[in-house]
Amino acid sequence: MSFRSFLTSTSALVLLAACSPQTSEAPAAPTAASVAETAAVQTETERLNAWFDEQFAAELAFSPEGKTYLGMLDDLEAYGQWDDPSEAAFRAGLQRAADRLRYMQENFEYDALTEDAQVSWRFAEFIAANDAQQGEFRDHNYTFTQFFGPHTGMPTLLIGYHKVENLDQAEAYLSRLSSLGDTLEIHTMQADEQAQAGIVAPAFAYPIVIGAAQRFITGAPFDETGVDSPILADFRAKVEALEIDDAAKTGLIDRAITALTDGVAPAYQHLIEVMERHAELADGRNDGAWALPDGGEYYRSQLTNYTTRTDLSAADIHQTGLDEVARIHGEMRAIMEQVGFEGTLQEFFAFLRTDPQFYYADTDEGRAAYLADATAIIDRVMDAAPDYFGQLPAADLEVRAVEEYRITTATGAFYEPGSLDGTRPGAYYINLANMAESPTYQMETLAYHEGAPGHHFQSSLAQELEGAPMFQRLTWYSAYGEGWALYAENLGKDMGFFTDPYMDFGRLSYEVFRAARLVVDTGIHDLHWTEQQAVDYMTENTPMADTDIQSEIRRYIVWPGQAVSYKIGMLTILELRQRAMDQLGDDFDWGEFHDVVLTHGSVPLTLLEELVDAYIADTLAARSAD
Repeated sequence: MSFRSFLTSTSALVLLAACSPQTSEAPAAPTAASVAETAAVQTETERLNAWFDEQFAAELAFSPEGKTYLGMLDDLEAYGQWDDPSEAAFRAGLQRAADRLRYMQENFEYDALTEDAQVSWRFAEFIAANDAQQGEFRDHNYTFTQFFGPHTGMPTLLIGYHKVENLDQAEAYLSRLSSLGDTLEIHTMQADEQAQAGIVAPAFAYPIVIGAAQRFITGAPFDETGVDSPILADFRAKVEALEIDDAAKTGLIDRAITALTDGVAPAYQHLIEVMERHAELADGRNDGAWALPDGGEYYRSQLTNYTTRTDLSAADIHQTGLDEVARIHGEMRAIMEQVGFEGTLQEFFAFLRTDPQFYYADTDEGRAAYLADATAIIDRVMDAAPDYFGQLPAADLEVRAVEEYRITTATGAFYEPGSLDGTRPGAYYINLANMAESPTYQMETLAYHEGAPGHHFQSSLAQELEGAPMFQRLTWYSAYGEGWALYAENLGKDMGFFTDPYMDFGRLSYEVFRAARLVVDTGIHDLHWTEQQAVDYMTENTPMADTDIQSEIRRYIVWPGQAVSYKIGMLTILELRQRAMDQLGDDFDWGEFHDVVLTHGSVPLTLLEELVDAYIADTLAARSAD
């Protein structure tokens, strides 16, 4: 089951009180009928929310890994287990989801719910339907790729998320370590079954999967290099930090060594053997989804999944990408003319990549200056935000450099949300390991995307929703989340920022990259483009460095449809805003519109359209009543 699937419940809820509009007359006394109707709505909403809460807890019990990722460490038995990866468990999860949907529809009255609860209902319906559709193509999703898979995912959970702060948690770590090999074997067998059905990953993925697997069984206790393997190094460090006697520490570490030697090593060695065999089956092919059995239907399902829209075909998305790239190129050329640059777009891209004026010094002072300037950008946004947003996040936002321990593996910039209880602020991280990769002209658009008003506003306002089910606060759809972040880049222009033409070009450079994704993703998976055709298109039409393009294209090949979600989400929000502006005229209010978009969680775009249309209708009705 997907992470979204068990997020179908609520925490303790605070029902929002409805407020009557202010008038100069005394409000009419409520009638007995209206009081009874209000009480009935509240009661039905409370029942539904309580049921969501029960279902959240019940489904979460099937995902020990999910509980660990959420920091729920009270269940020590679950803390020592992995999710069941079997086909039977997956099908049982789909059946539970179908049963929950049917129960909700048969035992609660939609018309007796508050408007917010009705949104939660429709959100839950979408998740159930979407997950059921995705379940039909479960076997089409590659088990192991160069970007993700259980061979790296399980060690990552142990190393990055499994805390060892006492002896019981150390025992839970050992329990997981002892069953890691058997669990990996199930995934390996599933990949083998996929291959027998004609579902083989692209050839380029296998050397990377094999290399990653080999790294986890390199070092002690697997060889005599004198350096601990990754998992042993992690467990040893966590155990050494415990306040227990040395003999107990030695006993725990010895048991970890046994588990690694007897269970983990054979499973990874078998995985490597299977991947080597699958690499031969791939026979150098790096084709898109079209080459898989029922590949066309599979790709269509992925487009629906990642765009959360049902009205867009691959051809529609491809043409939209071509049109957007052409439009953005026109805006880029206008900026080139504005700054007096004579030459082609590609020559201007090269100028921006190489001219020293666009880079901070690769020194501690240069890094400090970048952080100070990025913080100033965020501060300016926060000062202007009340003019464009009704609700602002309660969580603070900090700008930070990526820490040393993960600086070599982290991306260039990213956002980490604050804690649900509000004690930890949201953080906009910038990787400043190599200042040549952090040009000044991209500073504004990155800050707006990752920080404010981008991911920080979207994520924090979702987490802070009062009265919303927990699944609604935590569910993530990239069409909405990344679509909002791209929209936030564009919104910076509307808010009066991007006054420097080079900064504005930086905004366009990111936008054209996302627009080009629409072209290459559909080209690869629907139009049978080769990998080289996709590389050539990105090279000709975006400022991305040649060294990064191949990695990007290979990501799209193994992850059909995901790359289109960003731009489709942005365009949808822009289209909905224009619809509201056109129909409301002078009654359009930036803050009201953004509240509609941001205060219901990461909703599918189909539901977002319903919410915006309702806002337009309500505003027009209020105008008519005046």
